[in-house]
Amino acid sequence: MFPMVTGFMNYGQQTVRAARYIGQSFMITLSQANRLPVTIQYPYEKLITSERFRGRIHFEFDKCIACEVCVRVCPIDLPVVDWELETDIRKKRLLNYSIDFGICIFCGNCVEYCPTNCLSMTEEYELATYDRHELNYNQIALGRLPMSVIDDLTIRTILNSPKKNG
Repeated sequence: MFPMVTGFMNYGQQTVRAARYIGQSFMITLSQANRLPVTIQYPYEKLITSERFRGRIHFEFDKCIACEVCVRVCPIDLPVVDWELETDIRKKRLLNYSIDFGICIFCGNCVEYCPTNCLSMTEEYELATYDRHELNYNQIALGRLPMSVIDDLTIRTILNSPKKNG
């Protein structure tokens, strides 16, 4: 008869513990009920990106000295730099520069290690296309500056500030 009493006591303890867990989860649910939604209406509302956001890379053709540091520091050897050596002045002349954003991992090493600062990160993050070959940007496409979200009057900008919990 003693094992039966122990079983009932164990069952009672488990019941009380389960009721406590249900009560705690119900209190968490009620505390979340009075908060405002954090969703935005994407095409019409956009978040302002943070200062150190890594978006599409911007390239300035005139500043580049074709040193290929960006290729050496890239973990996947992504930037394609075509140059020719001008023997009369003993300098490299840049012919073509391209980056395939379908492969790029947006690590920012090329921007960080560029000695002439001809590469920079922009706040452009909408790079989706239906054809993967359109993601291969040459120096003309890389030189295009994106329109800032703040300057676009057709879009309502929302400041991306951290929300307080509690």
